[in-house]
Amino acid sequence: MTAAPPTDSSARPERPDLDDVLASYRRELTGYCYRMLGSAFEADDAVQETLLRAWRAYDRFEGRSSVRSWLYRIATNVCFDALAARKRRERPMGLGGPQAPEVENLGQVLPEETWVEPVPDDRVLPHDGDPAQVAVGRESIRLAFVAALQYLPPRQRAVLLLREVLRWQATEVAELLETTVASVNSALQRARATMAARAHWGSSGLDAGEDEAPTAGSAGDRRPASDRNALGEVEQRLLERYLDAFERYDMDALVAILHEDATLSMPPYPLWLRGTADVVAWMVGPGYECEGSRLVPVRANGTFGFGQYRPAPGGGHEPWALQVIETDGERVVAINAFLDTASWFPLFGLPARLDD
Repeated sequence: MTAAPPTDSSARPERPDLDDVLASYRRELTGYCYRMLGSAFEADDAVQETLLRAWRAYDRFEGRSSVRSWLYRIATNVCFDALAARKRRERPMGLGGPQAPEVENLGQVLPEETWVEPVPDDRVLPHDGDPAQVAVGRESIRLAFVAALQYLPPRQRAVLLLREVLRWQATEVAELLETTVASVNSALQRARATMAARAHWGSSGLDAGEDEAPTAGSAGDRRPASDRNALGEVEQRLLERYLDAFERYDMDALVAILHEDATLSMPPYPLWLRGTADVVAWMVGPGYECEGSRLVPVRANGTFGFGQYRPAPGGGHEPWALQVIETDGERVVAINAFLDTASWFPLFGLPARLDD
């Protein structure tokens, strides 16, 4: 994450150093492409294509802009090409209304390209840097925010991200998109209006005119030391309470930390539930086999999540879902259980099973 692209045009790497130079931008480019595309795997592919195009075109790079600006121009065009070839990614909540908790059938499995996907924090966020910028980075990869971005036309999406997340100047964005400052400002205003209408603007920490976001907080006794500063104290306490309530399968303790309108969704199925009563009814009804699960904490989409392992026949625990937990203050507002464990557990470095 960077406050703005550097304007020094004199530092043109020599060809022998190019691989290392290009690789140094991989994480921030992956974050940009993830926000643009809504898919961790598509973002990886887009960055790989970006670096390949950069390598092939480097002899024609004259250094009149920074390497970073040049790479973002290529990445933006790669994303535009990808977006032109597919439909908008969604969450279950965007496909229809909530269902009753008594339903036994989760519905039809929808293809991978239907969904806004989770992403590990360490693939898209810097490990250190200005706390305000790190906080903005976290907020701008939240599932709700990324899902709302998918409703913007590609150019508006790029303008919003470059201006409000990466803090580029309007002149720099206009140069990248080969358009005018007036066009950039107009696109930004339209993008802001769309995001506000979808209720994912003011709550994102990315309001127009904000140069700073709340600083990230502290602590975490079940995480490596290098990751502990990523969670604030309130969020850390919520993580611990959720983990304890879920592993004990204590519905009263779980309800105590759920927002009254909390949602439960389970991609790749379209079924989703809303409200504490329906969430609990599902968990003690059709979802009863989750009792006895163990949770392994992960960092996903700027918040906390878990690899969920259900009891396996013959002992131990086997993968069931990657949970990404959305929060609002001291309450959980969404439990997103991604059930394609063959994709998500390796991506998040989770073990193939847990022994007793």
